[in-house]
Amino acid sequence: MKPTVTADKAAIEQLEFELLFTALQRRYGWDFRHYAYDSARRRVLHRLKIEKIASIGALQHLALYDQQLPDRLITDLSINVTEMFRDPPFFLCLRETILPLLHDEEHLKIWHAGCASGEEVYSMAILLAESDLAQQSQIYGTDFNPTVLERARNGIFSLEAMQQHVKNYHASGGRNDFSDYYHARYDGAAMDNRLKHHLIFSRHDLTSDAAFGEMQIIICRNVLIYFDQTLKERVLQLFLDSLTPGGFL
Repeated sequence: MKPTVTADKAAIEQLEFELLFTALQRRYGWDFRHYAYDSARRRVLHRLKIEKIASIGALQHLALYDQQLPDRLITDLSINVTEMFRDPPFFLCLRETILPLLHDEEHLKIWHAGCASGEEVYSMAILLAESDLAQQSQIYGTDFNPTVLERARNGIFSLEAMQQHVKNYHASGGRNDFSDYYHARYDGAAMDNRLKHHLIFSRHDLTSDAAFGEMQIIICRNVLIYFDQTLKERVLQLFLDSLTPGGFL
């Protein structure tokens, strides 16, 4: 039976995406070949519309030669959904159930994988400070997107978002005045420098990089849903290799 025109078009479009992602991997080292196809497709088509580019093939050509377009494309394809104390019951569980088990650790290492702009890393720093664990702790925030990592290092977030962050903080068991942890600066909310003493932000690509130290806690949120099954299994093995025996994922 002869394939329909619609089926042909869909197959050709998928081939165009495969060629685009292969080109990005070979040119820049960014590997989106095992991202969930439907999600990656939506993000790329959104960039096509914004840039007023006629086709995936034309986008591929421009991405190989244009100096700015690849940065915009990587921002589209990276996962940057985050906020402080996002999903408060999760942080309440950390506060009440997990962290009390770690007071005997001489050195506590925590990895936030795919940390985006770092709000949840600073949330962890606050939890550790309030749990008397900050001094023996080191928190690693990693992402493959250098632009959002720079925002994380700066630790300056929108003042408008602080209202929701404060609500999340109190819903996660926080009892202090949240304003003690930041001050208004540059038309934004700058996180207190005391929280930064135990933070390290660095580039790490879950699709290709190696295991990351011996961690007592690894947190990876809102990332695996964008990966296909092959990449999910690869990342879970990476986390297993990075956890100490008895560590928490």
